[in-house]
Amino acid sequence: MPEMTPEQEVVHNLIRSRRSVFPHAYNDKPIPEHIINYILEAGNWAPTHRLTEPWRYTVIRGEGLKRLSDFLGDAYKNSVSDDKFSEIKFKKTTQKPLKCGCVIAICMQRDPELSIPEWEEIASMAMSVQNMWLTCTSYNIGCYWSSPGSIIGNPSFLNLPEGQQCYGLLYMGYSDHELQPGKRTPIGEKINWVDA
Repeated sequence: MPEMTPEQEVVHNLIRSRRSVFPHAYNDKPIPEHIINYILEAGNWAPTHRLTEPWRYTVIRGEGLKRLSDFLGDAYKNSVSDDKFSEIKFKKTTQKPLKCGCVIAICMQRDPELSIPEWEEIASMAMSVQNMWLTCTSYNIGCYWSSPGSIIGNPSFLNLPEGQQCYGLLYMGYSDHELQPGKRTPIGEKINWVDA
């Protein structure tokens, strides 16, 4: 590992310590609104080709979490036949939002001019989420990006305007659980060098 400045080390360690932390591990500590705004502001500084800034977010908290829980539960019930219905899955689906400090719906507004390929705007939105995730990590807020088909395929809960699509939910909450070290195979196995 090359020698790093203190600032470089902070960034490096933050990236390496980011984890998916699931709602069952969250405690009841609320996430202050100014922290949520700071997390969203970090997301607003993602790279964006031609400044389309495609990311859009809906913050769900308080009673909104109960409404989301009901919506996800109803969507699950309506998506399976009676013989395939699982009470365990239903309970897990409905409990997730209720354990969160907040949930952020991750959405993308396609550039009306279609000035860049759609994949670039999706990539930009994902980088915005990474900025938010790293900011959560810096505040010891656990989170993970879930993509339930019920919210993606039927975004009526979010009442999205035309041209906007939901790509999932960022579940967020403080956690008392100790995080396990991450695992990655060596980067050298994933690189080709072209020097000449």
